[in-house]
Amino acid sequence: MIRIEKIRFCIFDVSFSCSLMKNNVFLITGATDGIGKITALELAKQDKNASVLIHGRNRIKLERTTEELKRRSGNRKIECFLADFSSLDEVRKLAVEILSNHDSIDVLINNAGAGFAAPRYGKDGTETRLTVNYLAPFLFTHLLLPAIKRAAPSRIINVASAGQSPIRFDDIMMEKNFDGVSAYTQSKLALVMFTIDLASQLQPENIQVNCIHPGTYLDTGMVREAGIQPLGTAQSGADALVYLSTSPELKNSTGKYFNVRNEARAIAQAYDADARKKLNAIALKLTGLNKN
Repeated sequence: MIRIEKIRFCIFDVSFSCSLMKNNVFLITGATDGIGKITALELAKQDKNASVLIHGRNRIKLERTTEELKRRSGNRKIECFLADFSSLDEVRKLAVEILSNHDSIDVLINNAGAGFAAPRYGKDGTETRLTVNYLAPFLFTHLLLPAIKRAAPSRIINVASAGQSPIRFDDIMMEKNFDGVSAYTQSKLALVMFTIDLASQLQPENIQVNCIHPGTYLDTGMVREAGIQPLGTAQSGADALVYLSTSPELKNSTGKYFNVRNEARAIAQAYDADARKKLNAIALKLTGLNKN
């Protein structure tokens, strides 16, 4: 048994080493804290030839994090990009800036998020959780698709949550009966639904699209700000993201929802094609992509 395990890990190491010869470009949003920051560090450490692009919304924190990651990883190819994802205009500008510097992106990790305790409205005056957790990554991913397609085989990982609730199509911004927890769980289901649709669209392009619940109440700023006692470490969540980003074992997996490292099932509405079509139409309108 031990011998078989050793052989299996040797195969994994060879496969992973081959992928690193590609000079990968990893892009992680929300990477100045928590699992995003640790994920960036682990990817930078594993692949000294990789370019690791990190995003944040606080310039000082972003610059400090960049220097810290360079020092701790030994990888000097770490770049930082500033944007507030509660503003779709800033998301558009961010995409333009990244594309002007990188014509291919091997792995996009949509990790930036707004939790239960975030302000009700963001920079655009729209509901913060729906905008940051769904509309921003929806727009950002679509704008970056030319670079992601150029890097194929490539991967998109959306950081969702086990906390999910059905979309309120008649009041998607929750102007009536607002509740921060419901707004969060609705936005995270929307991201799962986006994952399923995009995976189907991009499968012929050799691009994997998966989403993940990285762990329940991990020790992150978002959880602590909500006044919740953490139940797990941010490192465990980051390890799961690195696994989805790099594991050759998942080369044929797409359109899946993972609970940490295990394939799981989202709530029923995620698999309702009519509901996904309705949600997609709303997102195209709200992001302005239907005009392109």
